[in-house]
Amino acid sequence: MGDSDRSIRQLKGWTRERLEKLAAARKWHELERIRTVAQFHTYGHGSESGADEPHGLRLRWAEVSLTANDLLPSGTPWDDARKRGQNFALRTWIITHLGPGTDPAWNPEALAADTLAALSLMPALTPDRAGALAANWRLLPAEQIGALRRCKNLTAHVDRLIPLLPPGPAKDRLTSWSEVRKRLP
Repeated sequence: MGDSDRSIRQLKGWTRERLEKLAAARKWHELERIRTVAQFHTYGHGSESGADEPHGLRLRWAEVSLTANDLLPSGTPWDDARKRGQNFALRTWIITHLGPGTDPAWNPEALAADTLAALSLMPALTPDRAGALAANWRLLPAEQIGALRRCKNLTAHVDRLIPLLPPGPAKDRLTSWSEVRKRLP
């Protein structure tokens, strides 16, 4: 086993504090590597048996990935959308493949609320408005095209999430976004 294999196996024991030290040192490339490796293990690719990896261990890997993702740079619309999109995709995968849980991270309704909260941060974009803009998106200024792209990225997981939600406003709103998403650039 090489040094990289050994260090990858040790990641599952990393604490949030250790990850925060990397963030404080601005070692963003290391945090992204950790996020990616932990996500790889979450999906069951880290062992020869793949899906036979214990449920609890896969959830722990997912937590490491989400923590590293949370510590990556933010503050720009693109960074924030990238981080949220990564978060939503991993959480959706956990919910659909390993099952929902009592932890809000693995709860479909909490994920729906987080998704809708992220979409509400988009300047004046509702599903209807996004759909109207998408009709002629090539004529839009770059900032508006970027906002539509971020909406599309932030809703990449909703088709897998919607069937897990009870009837109600959140499900209806996400269904509207799902329908509009197909037309976004």
